[in-house]
Amino acid sequence: MTPAFAHATGPSADRARYDRATARLDAPLAVVDLPAFDANAADLVRRAGGKPVRVATKSVRSRALLERVLEHGGFAGVMTHTLAESLWLARSGFDDVLLAYPSADRAGFAELSSDARLARAVTVTVDDPVQLSLIDRARTGRQEIRICLELDVSLRLLGGRVRLGALRSPVHDPDRLAALARAVVRRPGFRLVGLMAYEAHVAGVADAVAGRPLYSAAVRAMQRVARRELAARRAAAVRAVREVAEPEFVNGGGTGSVQYTAAEAAVTEVAAGSGLFAPRLFDHYTSFRARPAALFALPVVRRPGLGVVTVLGGGYLASGAAGPDRLPAPCLPEGLRLSAREGAGEVQTPLLGHAADDLLIGDKVWFRHAKAGELCERFAALHLVEGDEVVATVPTYRGEGRTFL
Repeated sequence: MTPAFAHATGPSADRARYDRATARLDAPLAVVDLPAFDANAADLVRRAGGKPVRVATKSVRSRALLERVLEHGGFAGVMTHTLAESLWLARSGFDDVLLAYPSADRAGFAELSSDARLARAVTVTVDDPVQLSLIDRARTGRQEIRICLELDVSLRLLGGRVRLGALRSPVHDPDRLAALARAVVRRPGFRLVGLMAYEAHVAGVADAVAGRPLYSAAVRAMQRVARRELAARRAAAVRAVREVAEPEFVNGGGTGSVQYTAAEAAVTEVAAGSGLFAPRLFDHYTSFRARPAALFALPVVRRPGLGVVTVLGGGYLASGAAGPDRLPAPCLPEGLRLSAREGAGEVQTPLLGHAADDLLIGDKVWFRHAKAGELCERFAALHLVEGDEVVATVPTYRGEGRTFL
């Protein structure tokens, strides 16, 4: 497989220009390579085949970069992860906000139901009538709440005894989704406007993992079956809901499945976010190649012996089932690895390898995070790099004093 950094410049040149760009800045710090970011955005649009791409904000977590990607042709709207974030973005001028997860934020629903502008901008997702009751109890105003329904898209085999996919919505069958749609339209104060279905087992599972050919082949086979099953069931679900109400949008996909989901006639838009930063977990897909755009640097603060240096910090673990794939990885200079015994530490991280002997106290080691936007929870700012210059510095959510989860 082609290494993720083997694009126009190469690892040594990338390290040199990142070091030059940040020479006056002390690490720890985080950068976004703007040409790579923009190229990744363009590739997502290409893969979407003319359908709009909704930006998954949890994979970006910087308003400035969300605004930048929405300026690209082919992107429309954002997909958020909490109601508080949704309202904050709507108050900031984002006018098409889809909250993709059910919420129990009573104060947020009170505000949403009382503000006409927010109510027009924000759509909230439900998969259970009880969630509608929670919203009703939280209301303090009379604004109509825009509702999106979520379909469970997991692949169920052997009569349902085997389930492949994320544990999200309980609504698996088109008839049950239609029943939920009727519950929404019968209830005053709500308007059904959309459907969503996130195929995590296709979009978020790598199918070309280095050193695991049999596992990768099994994943590809599972995903072929899953795509066929889902395309038929999603189309049936959309038809069933349209007998109740006409949705404004049908959302599906994710970075790893954009072109497959966009090809379904029933889908009107796709969602993606991780493909903009291209973290480590997205290196091993057969369907696309993205350029690593987000990196962070840690300073060398110790040289314990031959073949080892210690950098400050580094314990920036990604969410999900714990394992080596959730750890950040040193990438520049090449030839460094985490210690199997210590891993990535809260306040220091030892790095092993031949490249360690060429590093001096104060030098930067560049890392890639396993996932996308979670890195921004560790840094207040992102330094935007073009060539060997920092052309701007923008705040992350954290830098604006916002930590939503």
